[in-house]
Amino acid sequence: MKNPMIQVKNLIYDYLISKNEDEEPERHRAIDDVTLTVETGDFIAILGHNGSGKSTFAKQINVLLKPTSGTLIVGGMDTADEKNLLPIRQTAGMVFQNPDNQIIATIVEEDVGFGPENIGVPTDEIWKRVEKSLSSVGMLHYRKHSPNRLSGGQKQRVAIAGVMAMKPDCIVLDEPTAMLDPAGRKDVIATVRELNEKENVTVILITHYMDEVVFADKVFVMDAGRIALQGTPREVFSQVEKLKEIGLDVPQVTELAHELKEEGLPLPDGILTPEEFREEIEKLWQSSAEMSPTSILKEADLKSRLSIRSI
Repeated sequence: MKNPMIQVKNLIYDYLISKNEDEEPERHRAIDDVTLTVETGDFIAILGHNGSGKSTFAKQINVLLKPTSGTLIVGGMDTADEKNLLPIRQTAGMVFQNPDNQIIATIVEEDVGFGPENIGVPTDEIWKRVEKSLSSVGMLHYRKHSPNRLSGGQKQRVAIAGVMAMKPDCIVLDEPTAMLDPAGRKDVIATVRELNEKENVTVILITHYMDEVVFADKVFVMDAGRIALQGTPREVFSQVEKLKEIGLDVPQVTELAHELKEEGLPLPDGILTPEEFREEIEKLWQSSAEMSPTSILKEADLKSRLSIRSI
């Protein structure tokens, strides 16, 4: 049985906004009574539109912010206890959306080794960690390069390697692909998935890109500081209308399958990948000799929305 990496109970976080010096600051609630558990080795995704509280929650895990009330336990340590600050940050490393804010050295390998050096790791061990971390994210070949000459996706992988060199049990990624092109996004997410699967690193991915979370173990959807939905990706994305009410989309292929089902085709809820979609269309084709996948799509009048070649 897995042990909890993160335990959150009745977490509340308020912040104050001052309109001017003469008035009392107004209290605004960013996180409103959140309770959840993340098991060791899990890949967790937290979704939400801007202002939903997801990034504020991420900063609570790394103790960049502390709860107004409630408790948040990381690796068995209470974030409210001052003496736990450094151990928690070593346990749960954080990757931000802009890698330029996280990369500080002029050479890739020096940047990755900066964190371990600052916590007193012996030099020989630092270089072993640098090599292993850069290998883990596919950037060992660039160890002598300047970060300024790397693409956005490569920079983000270096930032992840810098966190990995600290040997955290958990990585929190706050919108890590927000500034990347589609190829860079795909590259970074593949890197994170591999770290989770091969190194058993607990991953908490904060994002608003629906297609990035289809392989997560569990998804939490935040709205107005609360957990609005939770479950496996299939359970969450089966609730297409509810997600739209919150202001979120679903993966393109999931929406296509949902629209086909609305128009009468017997497709299951929560189709997550193009491969699943193809399988279900082929089942319909096999069950009706007169219908081909192409004719099914044409009959549903979806050719103008998404051609079969793009699926």
